[in-house]
Amino acid sequence: MKRRHVFKAFLLLVMAGALSGTVHAGGQQDFGDYVVHFNALSTDFLSPDVARSYNITRSRNRALINISIMKKSLGVGTEPQLAVVTGKAVNLRGQTLPLQFREVRDSTAIYYLAEVGIDDGETLDFMIEATPRDSGPLTVRFRQQFFTR
Repeated sequence: MKRRHVFKAFLLLVMAGALSGTVHAGGQQDFGDYVVHFNALSTDFLSPDVARSYNITRSRNRALINISIMKKSLGVGTEPQLAVVTGKAVNLRGQTLPLQFREVRDSTAIYYLAEVGIDDGETLDFMIEATPRDSGPLTVRFRQQFFTR
């Protein structure tokens, strides 16, 4: 399967998860000229082809964090933006887990992916900072509880 088709399958999976409400946390935050899209899901939900194509470790004990930054264009649409993306996850015990994001380009899309270990029932607070080339930092915070069984 071509890489583009594999990633489209991945995006469909993420959207399906959004509809079910149980697969992942996700959303978007508007920053005026920019919109940051974010989600987190167990990598076990990815198909083997998608995981292999994007070098993602499939496991029910790993979560994938997906970030994209879009710049509003003349009020008509949005354009994907390059950015420096950093972040961390903090569990309810206060333990900090650094996130190492990597850039993925697929056709005209740009995504930033990171993985983190998770336990059954664990709740993580994510703090993500995305800094596009011509902007200051855009900070997104969200909480996700993961179920691995």
